[in-house]
Amino acid sequence: MATLPLALTKSRTPAPSTVIAGLAFLLLFAQPLTTLGRDWWNDPDAGHGLLLFPVALWIAWKRGRAPLAAPQPALGLALLIASVILRYLSGLASELYTMRLSLLGATFGLIIFSLGIRQLMHWWLPATLIFLSIPLPDVLTSSLALPLQLRASEWGASLLEMRNVPVRLSGNVLRLPGQQLFVTEACSGLRSLTALLSLGLLIAGLWLKTTPLRVILIVMAIPIAMVLNALRIFLTGFLVYYVDPSLAEGVMHYSEGWAMFVIAFLMLSGLALLLSAMESWWRRRRLPEAA
Repeated sequence: MATLPLALTKSRTPAPSTVIAGLAFLLLFAQPLTTLGRDWWNDPDAGHGLLLFPVALWIAWKRGRAPLAAPQPALGLALLIASVILRYLSGLASELYTMRLSLLGATFGLIIFSLGIRQLMHWWLPATLIFLSIPLPDVLTSSLALPLQLRASEWGASLLEMRNVPVRLSGNVLRLPGQQLFVTEACSGLRSLTALLSLGLLIAGLWLKTTPLRVILIVMAIPIAMVLNALRIFLTGFLVYYVDPSLAEGVMHYSEGWAMFVIAFLMLSGLALLLSAMESWWRRRRLPEAA
């Protein structure tokens, strides 16, 4: 009996190889780890990572170990070596996005090495959330933001014309009498679109059971984000023309953005509840047929 606590103590002590592997991982990927945390904290376009990362860890912990999960050292080691090579090649090119993808690849490699590919598939939702928390490269962000700026400007101008507000559209500039509204990259809707896609994935993974309905919910986040961003532009122009030009900036402008995001969240949640009810109805309908 006296040897039982000692055995338990020994079993809970990390093996030297585990400690060495952990220290090597932190040493190799210290730069992408620190820069990623810095961008989450300082960059508004990447701020959703502060929420997604801890939520992903919590989901992984709640789901626990997959049934029949078994280590696959060869596959895990191959992915780990490829990730380390990619990390140093991207470091030479000073390419942050690829460097951060190598960090993610190395993490997946360690999971496969110790628990197998079945475990990684079991953790598909937290793994995807962590992937979405990595900020997009500037080149891709710029190419996506410009079409969204122009489309949001067109829709916002059309809504203003429907409310008899004299407006002339020049690219991403809305010209009102005595006032100009610039739809900047920050107002393009890309920020809310990225956050809503991540939120849609989270809701779909937790509330829905079938892949087609999950895909529907995630895809619907795109038009919801675009329409609400156009409504935000319309509301700003309407208030500027009829109330006060100062409402186009400052606290009121940012409050509109938060309000629209809350509305988008409620719309996405309502759609998820509707799809979940459809799933339940379909399962109930199929039970008598199976019997």
